[in-house]
Amino acid sequence: MRILWLNVGGLWPLNTGGRQRSFNIISELARRHQLTVLTTHGAGDDHAALAAELPGCKVISVPYALPKRGSSAFALALLRSWLSPLPVTLWKWRIPALQSETTRLLTPEHTDLCVVDFLYAAPNLPRDVAVPTVLFEHNAEYLIWKRLHEAEKRRFHRALLEIEWKKLRRAEAAACTQAAVTLSVSENDRTALTEAAPRARVRTIPTGVDTSYFHPNGTRQAAAKLVFSGSMDWYPNEEAMLYFIDAVLPLIRREVPEASLTVVGRNPSMRLRAAANGVVQVTGTVDDVRPYIGEAAVYVVPLRIGGGTRIKIFEALAMGKAVVSTRLGAEGLPLVSGEHFVAADEPEDFARAVVELIRRPEQRRVLGQAGRKLVEERYSWNRAAREFELHCEEVINHAG
Repeated sequence: MRILWLNVGGLWPLNTGGRQRSFNIISELARRHQLTVLTTHGAGDDHAALAAELPGCKVISVPYALPKRGSSAFALALLRSWLSPLPVTLWKWRIPALQSETTRLLTPEHTDLCVVDFLYAAPNLPRDVAVPTVLFEHNAEYLIWKRLHEAEKRRFHRALLEIEWKKLRRAEAAACTQAAVTLSVSENDRTALTEAAPRARVRTIPTGVDTSYFHPNGTRQAAAKLVFSGSMDWYPNEEAMLYFIDAVLPLIRREVPEASLTVVGRNPSMRLRAAANGVVQVTGTVDDVRPYIGEAAVYVVPLRIGGGTRIKIFEALAMGKAVVSTRLGAEGLPLVSGEHFVAADEPEDFARAVVELIRRPEQRRVLGQAGRKLVEERYSWNRAAREFELHCEEVINHAG
């Protein structure tokens, strides 16, 4: 197959779960198919390195700076979105240079199939697409914004978020319906997308993890050390850590005064750094998350907002870590509480689970071994990519 992979927001470095998922599937597909990767890069992205890491692909990357909240460009995008059916979260990803390249390449002479990577890339498709498309939904995006709306306490912001998530739901439903097939990464997301777009063909593929890269590395654990990793410029991650620092960590320290927390991930806000107040370590961007995960006794995932699946949990499990997560944090993953991780939602329950694991190293070891075994046996990137490939081949065969 000749595949055009359309992405916005960049694919390198691999510092987000979405980038890791896309990159690894692209790498596997490129072993057997011709791929052209059409993406964007910002000031901190190394598009030359992306091309070097994907030697089997043709990589075309156009520069684009996403309008920042509070900027005049963002205000203009917001105003224009109010006058259109598109929510601002999609409007701001309309990129003329990318649209031009997409139109040029989306002809039967160049391409057999187009993969639209994330809903955010969809506004750059031409009105009439001459080849079949696969929409790769890493999240049910409208569901995230709906949960943001439900969690918002300020009346004006809540009203704006309600408009945004409802517009996003309509746009997402239209994109799913127009695609030959939509691929989600969890059954929960498949259900949500099917409810929004009953006429769409929505299928599920598994999430993968690089078990040769993430593995128990023999690092000596600090018995009372906790860790969380993720992109800290993604609001659900920031909200989770602010909540954990305020509501959960004090309860843990009441029982285990020496307990410490390290927050690992790019672009932490001043708000998070202020909440950490020198008591919680906030690393910012790191070259390698494994040393931080390796030395921790417990990996915490106190997410209360989100969608899709959390690759971070699979990475922690692949490293043999004991994980405590909210049910939403582990949503969409085939994990059994008490066997692969510990589920806890309320602050008291979460703190109690963490304290018990700190005090019981044998329980940590058993959970870590079970988690490692699960991802080794069932969740390689090769398997995830093969299922992705089968759906693409089905689309091509049906179109032919």
